[in-house]
Amino acid sequence: MNFTETIIIAIIEGVTEFLPISSTGHMILASSLMNIDDQEFLKTFEIVIQLGAILAIALMYIKKFLKGIEIYLKLSIAFLPTAVTGFLAYKIIKSYLFTPLVVSISLIVGGLLIIWVDKKLINKKSEFEDIEKIPYKNAFFIGLIQCLSMVPGTSRAAATIIGGVFNRLDKKQATEFSFLLAVPTMFAATGYDIMKTEVIFDINQIQILAVGLFVAFISAWAAVKVFLKIVDIYGFKHFGYYRIILGVLFLLVYCK
Repeated sequence: MNFTETIIIAIIEGVTEFLPISSTGHMILASSLMNIDDQEFLKTFEIVIQLGAILAIALMYIKKFLKGIEIYLKLSIAFLPTAVTGFLAYKIIKSYLFTPLVVSISLIVGGLLIIWVDKKLINKKSEFEDIEKIPYKNAFFIGLIQCLSMVPGTSRAAATIIGGVFNRLDKKQATEFSFLLAVPTMFAATGYDIMKTEVIFDINQIQILAVGLFVAFISAWAAVKVFLKIVDIYGFKHFGYYRIILGVLFLLVYCK
């Protein structure tokens, strides 16, 4: 990988990681279009730079994390189903589901669901004063729905936002809970992937990883700020339309 490819992939990761449009799908498509040769290092790079995106959210919502232990307990309960499912199904998911066809179908189906959910959100008000007030059972069910995001192309953000809406949160709360839940989920997934990866980095690759982490951090911070404004004004439906277009593009490029 050269530094131009590094910056492009890192921007894509940062921008798409917390949006309901599938960062995995975007990075697969981008790396294929750029014909990046070193696929082994690319996989590791895509995993490691997620830490930059995680840090952006952790700092952006630092006040939430410092508010008290209750939010940690709710996030732990929500994270539990994903942790168990991921541990048991990791090899199967990596071996059989990382295919262009699965990504394409996931993008399209997820897009249709987001459009449908957006219509349900019209004038919807939350039943809870704040996300810290979400009952433990609701947090758990959001975590169960997050398990669907292990299917490539589904999008962790899309799954948790939809899960939040079905658990009586409004769009703002569903989005914020999705962001907060991303911290333990992505940190655990990234750490587990790194442990499974047997790669020795040279100086050039370490520099590439450092640049990728920084760019992913900056782009994730900016993307989340913009995303919240878009959701507040327009809702989620445009992300659904975008997913459907991207899914069709995947079918045309990969599934001929």
